[in-house]
Amino acid sequence: MQPLDVPRAIEERRSVKHFHPDPIAPEMLDRIVELTLAAPSSWNLQPWRIVLVTDEERRRALHEVAFRQPQVLEAPVTFVFAVDLNAWERDIEPMIETARARGAWPDAYCEIARQFCPQGQHALAENGLLREYAVKDAMIAATHTALAAQSLGLGSTFMNGFLESGVKEVIGAKDREEIAIAVLVPIGHPKDVPMNPGRFPREHCAFVDRLTD
Repeated sequence: MQPLDVPRAIEERRSVKHFHPDPIAPEMLDRIVELTLAAPSSWNLQPWRIVLVTDEERRRALHEVAFRQPQVLEAPVTFVFAVDLNAWERDIEPMIETARARGAWPDAYCEIARQFCPQGQHALAENGLLREYAVKDAMIAATHTALAAQSLGLGSTFMNGFLESGVKEVIGAKDREEIAIAVLVPIGHPKDVPMNPGRFPREHCAFVDRLTD
């Protein structure tokens, strides 16, 4: 099939709650992962650690810790968006060197990143905001996943309803305090596509320069 363009993928996407059990073609799943990893992040640190849960036993375990919501059990794969709060300490230098080698960051900007990125991360940690910022980055990547899946004829849904400790155990991160769970995104062939429930009019939600009543 010809992939949908971005506007159509945005307009046509719905939150799918039920899926056919048919597997996703490996090349299609690979493409979704590639497009997910193309997402932007603060300082390009890419704090997400994305686990594709496909094993039936693990899907059943994930289903239990996601309050037995059917989409986790029905979808052939669920993207678990975890974040590693400490990964920046290991990743910052190879990330900077990659950007420099590609010609994306000049030497002067690389030095700025080496100086100010750690300062910013430490400030976030001191103010209890490191997790929040990493989760924001993961949500951007998760949106890429949903739109990529939609463009390829698949369905998805964002899931906030889960026990974080249980999800961490399912993905093998039970005792890792630096790992947090941002969101679950089941992907698969939709059994039914809900109708668009509508959105508030533009003037209700979108403003210019300042918020008004």
